[in-house]
This record gives sequence, C-alpha cells and structure tokens, in this order.
Amino acid sequence: MTFNNGDAAAASLNKVPTVNFTKLFIDGHFVHSVSGKTFETIDPRTGDVIARISEGDKEDIDIAVKAARHAFDNGPWPRLPGSERGRILLKWAELIEENAEELAALDAIDAGKLYHMCRNLEVPAAANTLRYYAGAADKIHGEVLKMSRDFHAYTLLEPLGVVGHITPWNFPNTMFYIKVAPSLAAGCTMVLKPAEQTPLSALFNAHLAKLAGIPDGVINVVPGFGPTAGAALSSHMDVDKVSFTGSTQTGREIMQAAAKSNLKQVSLELGGKSPLIIFDDADIDKAAELALLGILYNKGEVCVASSRVLVQEGIYDEFEKKLVEKAKAWVVGDPFDPKVQQGPQVDKEQFEKVLSYIEHGKKEGATLLTGGKTVGNKGYFIEPTIFSNIREDMLIAQDEIFGPVMALKKFKTIEEAIKSANNTKYGLAAGIVTKNLDTANTVSRSIRAGTIWINCYFAFGDDVPFGGYKMSGFGKDHGLEALHKYLQVKSVVTPLYNSPWL
Repeated sequence: MTFNNGDAAAASLNKVPTVNFTKLFIDGHFVHSVSGKTFETIDPRTGDVIARISEGDKEDIDIAVKAARHAFDNGPWPRLPGSERGRILLKWAELIEENAEELAALDAIDAGKLYHMCRNLEVPAAANTLRYYAGAADKIHGEVLKMSRDFHAYTLLEPLGVVGHITPWNFPNTMFYIKVAPSLAAGCTMVLKPAEQTPLSALFNAHLAKLAGIPDGVINVVPGFGPTAGAALSSHMDVDKVSFTGSTQTGREIMQAAAKSNLKQVSLELGGKSPLIIFDDADIDKAAELALLGILYNKGEVCVASSRVLVQEGIYDEFEKKLVEKAKAWVVGDPFDPKVQQGPQVDKEQFEKVLSYIEHGKKEGATLLTGGKTVGNKGYFIEPTIFSNIREDMLIAQDEIFGPVMALKKFKTIEEAIKSANNTKYGLAAGIVTKNLDTANTVSRSIRAGTIWINCYFAFGDDVPFGGYKMSGFGKDHGLEALHKYLQVKSVVTPLYNSPWL
C-alpha cells in the first residue's frame, strides 16, 4: 500500500466547489428548517467542516409531505402523458451531464469518493438511469383479461402516491437517481431524506430538478437525522410507501414504523456479506484483481463488496501471494488525485467502526496478511486489509464491516464452497470465478442471493434488477421491476350483455 496525499492534495483544493445549497428543498424552494437548527457536514479527507446544513425534523417532514400530497392529488405530474414526464426527465439528464464536474466534486468532498470515478462513471450512469426510466414512462400498460363469466375485465397501473425515499451515504448521487427516476416515471411525488453524512449532492440535484421543469412539490429534499426526520417519514400517515437503502437494523425500524402507522408499502435494500468463490481453473492474476476490486472499490463502502473470498485449495497459496502483492501496491490518498485508488472512509464513526473490526479479527485469531493500520496524520484513511485463517463464526466473517477488510478462506469441494457461501444472514450478491460452465450453473443456482456475477463483479445495469434475499431486504432497484414498485394494480370489471363470445 502506498499513500499519496502530498502535492496532489494541495492541488485538489482548486477542485473543491463552492457549496451553494444548504437549505431544505420543499415545494420548489430552498427554505430554512422550522427550528432553524443546522448540522455540520464533514470533509473526510481532513475532518474539517465543509458547510452547515439546515436540519430537517418532524415539522419539516410534515410540511414536505403536505407539499408532495398536494402535488399528487391536485398537481399536473401524475396526470401528464408519460411521454411528457419522459421529456422532462431527459432534460434533467442533460443537466446532470452539464454539471458533472460539480456533482463529482461534491461527492468527493462529502463522501471521500474518487473524483475521477464519479466524474467518468457514476455521474454519467446517473444521467443514463434517468434516460432509462424516461423511456419507460410512456410504456406503463395494464392488461385485458378474459374472464370465465359474462364480464369484461382489464387492469390499470396507477402511480402509488407519495413516496418517502431514504438514501445511504456510500453512493449519494447514484442512489438519489436509482430511487427518484423510477418513481417519477411512474407519476409519483416524493420526499427524499439523504444520509446526514452526505447531503450536498442531493440538494444540488433538487436544484437541477427545478431547472429541468419538475413541478413544485413533486420532489422535496429534507436533510436530517434518522431518529428524527427518517422516523417521521417512515411513520407518516400520508406517505404511501417508503423505499430505503441502508443497514438491516434501520430497515427493521422502518418496517415497524410502517406497520404501526398506515401499513404503507416498504422496499428495503439492506446489508450484505457477499462471497466471491474462486475455483482451481481460474486465471489467478485476473481473479486476484477481481477480488481486490470487489473489496476495495469505494474503500469497501459497498453493500455488495466481496468481503468473503473463498479460494479452492489447488491455487490458494499462489492466489494469496498475488493478492497480498497487489494490495500492498494499492494507492490510498486524496480522492481528487487521479493516481489514487482509495480515498478516506466517509466519517469518523465509520473509520472507528472499521478499525474496531480489524482489532476483533486479530483477537479472534485470524492471520493479518497485510494492512490493518490507519494512513496519514489526518482524515479517515485505512490501509487495504486482508485476513486469512478465517473461522466462519468470527465477527469479520459474519458482520458487514463496510470497509477495506477482506476475509480470505480456503475450500476443497464445490459443496463446501456452496455451504460456506450460504452461511450468512445476508443474501445480496455473490461472485463466481471459473472456466467450467457446469460449475458456474450449479453454484449460481445454489447460492441464496439476489445477484450472481460469473467471471465479473459490480456488473450493474439499469436494465438488471437488483435486490436481496434473506436479511438483505426485498424489492428491486433497477429494471422495470423498480418502476412497478411505484405502481398500483387496479382491476376494472364491467358486465357483457348479448356478446357473441366471452
């Protein structure tokens, strides 16, 4: 591992954008919170304050929901032709691309994400997500049903209503559009609470929505904290659905709030402890690169990070050697430096949580092959960390760490690999590396997870549904399945008189 945080860090200050949007966005306007309270958003590169953000609370959520409800019940958005909603979404996608540098820089300073990855990959992908659902907005069709009695029946697909979105801090800009795009295409209105750690890009996106022509009240963005703003949104009697991405424990609390209030619909994309299974016939060098990318991309702050790597015994020793070599060459440092491969953890709390898991791994008897220490004298940087000699009852083998920490384990047979892969409460994703089609088919059908990647990893796409099994949640993001999450099916039946056929 090398640390690059010198001249490039000084140069990167020139890229830091001016933060122009720090207030709540409600009913088409940026406003102070009712209480007047603010909170700090922190630059994880240094621990310094970037800006103070208006802190939304229950009263602010009530005002935002009222605006969204009025926009749904009385406004134009749900009543526009799908093609017109699509046209506005396409305009918004153009605005994203025009402002790509600023969006990328906001996520870099607020979340510690790599600027060049945001600018070249994640921000363009967000624009394409809008385009995908813009194209679907005028293709929302029900069915004509042939009944076995003297009736004619058909179904209508109607927008669900007011949606509460609660987004995570690891992909602030990406997750904003993964939630907002399909619900807008469906004709819903919404209140979005971004993670309190990373509110900046969500507020900027609200500004772009206004410029694109999204009517007032359709999108409302209320930064705040989970126990206050998030809880108010989840329990609100006038919210028809909550879509949440984040921790399993918070997902539980949201379900309870939904049940105790108005039995609103809930979709959850929660934690993961995803296995990457590498068989003897794999190309060792490519497998090592895939394994390292799977755990170190976005500093391990990825719900589907390949935090458990299972390697067949025939290639294990050589694989371990290559993996450690590559990890030691991994460049940690300022996320604005194009040579850097890993920035800081999102905040001090997450930084300390990851370090505590590393200490647990040592105490429980795992072998620390490389890493395990902090990097630099400021900010929240952690070395790429690899443990071997893992027992499956260890915390580092069971808990979602959400950091650059890999648990490496040897296996003998395909049956052992499948059993080990499924030995988790989670079921979000898994990877398989093999040249044998029979092995790939058997394992992909045997693992209880929502996404299986064969000889690849992080192969997401707008047209590929994504979601979990078990305690990784339910409901899909991406694909047309995501669009249908925000639609209600209504059956309409009318009698037939004197028809020559049913």
